[in-house]
Amino acid sequence: MPMPSFSASTPPAGRRRPALTAVTAVAVATLLAAAGCSGSDSGSGSGDQGGQNSRNDQDGQNRADKSAAPKDLTTQKLDWKACPTPSAAEGGGTAPSPLPGGTKWECATMTAPLDYAKPEGATIPLALIRAETSDPGKRIGSLVFNFGGPGGSGVTGLPSFGKDYEKLRTRYDLVSFDPRGVGRSEPVECKDDKQLDGYYARDMTPDDSAEEKSYVDGLKWYAGGCERKSGKELPFVGTVNAARDMELMRQVLGDDKLNYFGISYGTELGGVYAHLYPKSVGRTVFDAVVDPTESSEQGSLGQAKGFQLAFTNFAKDCVSRGDACTLPGSTPQEIQNFVVGLLDRLDKKPINGFGGRQLTETQATNGIAQALYSKEYWPLLEQGLDEADGGSGALLLVLSDAMNGRNEKGQYSNIQAANAAVNCVDSKQRYTLAQTKAKLAEFRQVSPLFGDFLGWGLLGCSEWPVPGEWDKPDVSAPGAAPILVIGNTGDPATPYEGARAMVKALGKGVGVELTYEGQGHGAYNSGSTCVQNAVNGYLLDGKVPKNGTVCK
Repeated sequence: MPMPSFSASTPPAGRRRPALTAVTAVAVATLLAAAGCSGSDSGSGSGDQGGQNSRNDQDGQNRADKSAAPKDLTTQKLDWKACPTPSAAEGGGTAPSPLPGGTKWECATMTAPLDYAKPEGATIPLALIRAETSDPGKRIGSLVFNFGGPGGSGVTGLPSFGKDYEKLRTRYDLVSFDPRGVGRSEPVECKDDKQLDGYYARDMTPDDSAEEKSYVDGLKWYAGGCERKSGKELPFVGTVNAARDMELMRQVLGDDKLNYFGISYGTELGGVYAHLYPKSVGRTVFDAVVDPTESSEQGSLGQAKGFQLAFTNFAKDCVSRGDACTLPGSTPQEIQNFVVGLLDRLDKKPINGFGGRQLTETQATNGIAQALYSKEYWPLLEQGLDEADGGSGALLLVLSDAMNGRNEKGQYSNIQAANAAVNCVDSKQRYTLAQTKAKLAEFRQVSPLFGDFLGWGLLGCSEWPVPGEWDKPDVSAPGAAPILVIGNTGDPATPYEGARAMVKALGKGVGVELTYEGQGHGAYNSGSTCVQNAVNGYLLDGKVPKNGTVCK
């Protein structure tokens, strides 16, 4: 899928952005503690392993069967215990607090084949978390969540959203996991914290040949670090293997079907799973949907349009408040011109941030994009832009840090390293400098604010040490149970059109489309009673909404 390349890691263009679960400064920690995705996602294109998008369902099923895990893994018993303090790669912090009513979170480790082509060979540990159902007598089974990325930790993500899913816990054990290469599941590592501070501040929109060379050299340096530290696992962290891990998880959890709630990149992962294992699909919801039909370039352009639309909506809201809006300009265009000018100034001369760090153009762009993931963050965006205009870049830097997984101690989670690793092993696209420069005009045309940034992101996988697997994912799943696919008309990271494309790609009788006319990334946690009732009705009672349902 495409999620935004709004990460300062090595973003393959047009890729998904992880769901955020924590931020970096005390002043906004509470407000930002549960951001939702992709999504940057860094990235390019998406697709099905091997790039054989014409495979029919039976071929996909046969392939999955050939790479099944051995019996000693499918029958393994999980040792559920109290959850430990999150690791540095998961973002640090404290162990999850009990849910309302006192239910405690439990954690376990599942063992999976590192290489499903050699299922009897080396293994990889996968971290899981669960909260058992509040009503065992009505239990359906497990409901597995993936909150996005790729690169987001489900072990830390599910507890941060836990209260939002209490109704679903009446009939399910809530379960999530750190996918391979993420968090506590053999995390991909590339550089240390101090090195990443410099890397994420670098200029990602070169203006001349010297800056272009510096940008490309930075990609080589970062990718080289990933290869040195995590080279043995890099070929095996892709979406197809993560889908196979979910099938193994289904068996280990003892469920006849996989009941699944995928958000942002989680919809791409769910679509690939449905393609490989259509007969194992249970009650499934996709929210903030990745378009599986887009190429890397199309995905990046779509995100540029999506974030531009979200910014325009933010600017319209600001203008509608008259003098209460602190930004200069009486029209959305004038506010946009102000922000473009601010970014130009930062390109020439960064301003003070906090902790001895400065706010650069790259970090400001990241921060603006982060705030557009939810309408709840619009006041922070307005304040951050106003303060930056006055010479203080602290708030925009905090928002940028949130996207990059940096906490208040200056420690980085591995969200962006994993994001780059999964995207680059998924996607075949490898753009040259000349090809990238030839595309910039089109990107700038669709988004004066984000076009340059996302256009240059096409180079993201150019230096990656592992080849990509596919052009686009195959998510066709004839024979699968209905999958509820929710599109949000104001979603910046996974544009609304992706939901309809996913419904069509899943195949006749599988995808069921629901539209939410709102703002932000995702719909279930938006506060819409209509959306929640539709989702809860399906997951809890098996009531499939009418295709084409619209929630406002």
